[in-house]
Amino acid sequence: MNLNKHNKKKGKQPARICTFDPMKSSPLLKWILFLALCLIWGSSFKLMKDSTAALTGTQIASLRIVAAALVLLPFGILHVSKIPRTKLPLVIFSAFIGNLLPAFSFAIALTRIDGSLGGIMNSLSPIWVVLIGVLFYGDKIAIEKWVGLLIGFLGLALLTILPVLMGEKSISFENLGYVLLPVTATILYGVNVNMVSHRLQGINPLHLASVSVSFMLPPALLLLWFFGFFTHDLSSATVQSAIASSAALGIIGSALATILFYSLVKRAGGLFASLVTYGIPFVAIGWGLLDNEKITWIEVSCLLLILAGVYLTNRSTAPEKA
Repeated sequence: MNLNKHNKKKGKQPARICTFDPMKSSPLLKWILFLALCLIWGSSFKLMKDSTAALTGTQIASLRIVAAALVLLPFGILHVSKIPRTKLPLVIFSAFIGNLLPAFSFAIALTRIDGSLGGIMNSLSPIWVVLIGVLFYGDKIAIEKWVGLLIGFLGLALLTILPVLMGEKSISFENLGYVLLPVTATILYGVNVNMVSHRLQGINPLHLASVSVSFMLPPALLLLWFFGFFTHDLSSATVQSAIASSAALGIIGSALATILFYSLVKRAGGLFASLVTYGIPFVAIGWGLLDNEKITWIEVSCLLLILAGVYLTNRSTAPEKA
């Protein structure tokens, strides 16, 4: 018997089939993705530092994208037909501004400016995500979210500035012109997050990540050759170790992280996903503790301030679109 027809005869509403999707309905999943990205990107700075033992910043960035593209290439070939033709240019452009250019911007900048200064610039990402969403996509952002963003950014800035003011650490302000590179990267990041959130939302995250990054293989290989990577003595243990670190940076920090990040954008929105940059200092301090570094009350206070900012940003019940 057709249950819906039977219910209609009795004046009842048709029976609905309940489809439970734990990937979309579980609040726990978005936090798992969030923490995984914090761990991956927080550890990426260490891999990048290890890579500088034998490679230049441009070589690290090129090799990073090559490794990511090679890993995702089989999936990209398999799923490219599932990308709507009208969306394919945007998908390729997404990898260009979301992976290729930021990789070079940060890799070059961190060889010229203090790493702490680069970290502060990186924390501008969520602010650019919101500004671009409001200005170009008409997003409505609650005041509470704005306050949370600013508090989190203040905590990150103080985490670097206060130890310097108290004489516990030093920071170099040489080559300040290179600060524009990570700032530009965060702007591109904001553009990409909003594009993925608003214009590519219907595409499966695995399909989006694999196809977009795969298209970066030809230019990344060309750049790898152009910047003299193949002139290295590949039999050198130091060079091999640096290459392994750069490859891991690409496979984990770009390929895997891009899939996880696009999944997080799809399930929790661009603003929440961009707050991953606020979680990176926690991982960095964790690495410091493993290296027997001491954590001070200043760092604890700043971390609590960052947590307060993240809490306020996500406390509002109003859905955000970016």
